[in-house]
Amino acid sequence: MPELTAMKGSSLRVGDATLNYVTSGTENGPTVVVLHGGMGCLNDIAELVRCIPEDMRVIAMEFRGHGRSTLGSEPLSYARYQHDVEAVLEHLGVERFSVVGFSDGGIVAYRLAAAHPDSVKRIITLGAQWRLSPDDPSLPLLQSLDRNMWLEMFPDALDLYESRNPEPDFDALLAAVRDLWTDHGPSGYPAETVAQITAPLLIIRGDNDPLFSVEEAVALQAKVSGAALLNIPFAGHEVHKEAEQIVGMYVSRFLALQS
Repeated sequence: MPELTAMKGSSLRVGDATLNYVTSGTENGPTVVVLHGGMGCLNDIAELVRCIPEDMRVIAMEFRGHGRSTLGSEPLSYARYQHDVEAVLEHLGVERFSVVGFSDGGIVAYRLAAAHPDSVKRIITLGAQWRLSPDDPSLPLLQSLDRNMWLEMFPDALDLYESRNPEPDFDALLAAVRDLWTDHGPSGYPAETVAQITAPLLIIRGDNDPLFSVEEAVALQAKVSGAALLNIPFAGHEVHKEAEQIVGMYVSRFLALQS
């Protein structure tokens, strides 16, 4: 499969934002929605798309302000992302689907599954928190992020973003995403609503992930009936890149179990 950023995409206007998405795989097969992480783009989930069974239809989209999607004027929130995914699926006539989400994409996956128990078939999340407590250890890092810190961690991020986005404003996007990451309200993390998830859930995390602790992963597993937890040693937040073969094997196997 070619790099996702090189694939011809489609777009959908939602409010004053334009959302970019690509489709691949078997057109009439079971649908799998693949969602990237914060400040990322389609290229960040290429490893996940590659391991999805060939008889499935893949829809991979970019959140507002990310990749080739424009930011629009509305504040970013996980609820806004959820509604955007719903709009794309409605536009494509998709009624039943599974979701694979990394980080922010996984948080949106929890919200989708809790809101649509009759529509979501299976969920796989990677490095995805489900709640944010007032004393969460990740808060100081999230609240202090600025352009220099981000580019020190991801030196190529700005060039990729500016080469792709039709209305680039990196500082505005980072500020909007920082507010999303630290949102304690109902538009933010799914929190206790994860108990409403009825679809089979596979929680994946790297054992060295500083943003999603093993304690929080175990607590989430206890909240969702029948959830499975895969904790991968020697890997961090981007576990799908650092342990691609292991993640790929379990993602493919878990999705293939769906009826």
